[in-house]
Amino acid sequence: VPPAGCFPELEERLCRLHGLEGAVVADSGGRDGGVEPALGGAGVALVEALLRPGEVVGLSSWSRSLLELVRAMHPLRERPGIRVVQILGGVGNPAAEVHANHLTARLSSLLGAEAHFLSAPGVAASPELRAAYLKDPYTRATMDLFPKLTLALVGIGALQPSDLISKSGNILGEEELAWLRKQGAVGDVCLGFFDREGVPVEGAWKERICALSLEQLRSVPRRVALAGGTVKRKAILGALRGGWLTHLVTDDRTARWLVKEGKARR
Repeated sequence: VPPAGCFPELEERLCRLHGLEGAVVADSGGRDGGVEPALGGAGVALVEALLRPGEVVGLSSWSRSLLELVRAMHPLRERPGIRVVQILGGVGNPAAEVHANHLTARLSSLLGAEAHFLSAPGVAASPELRAAYLKDPYTRATMDLFPKLTLALVGIGALQPSDLISKSGNILGEEELAWLRKQGAVGDVCLGFFDREGVPVEGAWKERICALSLEQLRSVPRRVALAGGTVKRKAILGALRGGWLTHLVTDDRTARWLVKEGKARR
């Protein structure tokens, strides 16, 4: 009999129905939201199991679930040669920017790894400004590591930006968000938007984004997302249907909904 708070059968069904290599289901405690601490704690064992010597780890900024993950982790330094690469621009409102820098620096410290920061905004004001940021040799060197990633740790965003990313200033304008809704977009990974079937939805703003693209994400061998809560269900389902993930950490309420959606499609 599984102990309270463990959901092995639910995890197995998630993997089978959605083609995942692995899934971890956290106890939501019956809450509809505010599940990030549970997701972070539940994701630790999975991430530690996946980490190998010489890993090149891509880490998204502006994810509260990933912040909770690194808060729950203990030092793990017996796997040498790991590099941690920031894959979504972390420059923005100074009141929120500390989160992005802390996330990369903290995980690097826990792993005894070399940190590579992306010193650019997630959304530049213009394509010309993005091009100027990419001329910086340190920023360019970080982005040159994107094709070498072996493991990606990401959040999944709903179309309505979270409080954290809204405070950072790394968001699209209201007109662009309205256009995305009209095109059927339901969510994003690293500001790469997709619809309910996981098909990318792109626009002119792509030339302003400083982040790992969906195309680059697809080429990463292991792609782990931490995401849950009712507001993100459609976004998580779209990410699964698009095949953007290999592993998922979510809450039990969301997991049951995803299983139901998976069964309905068969």
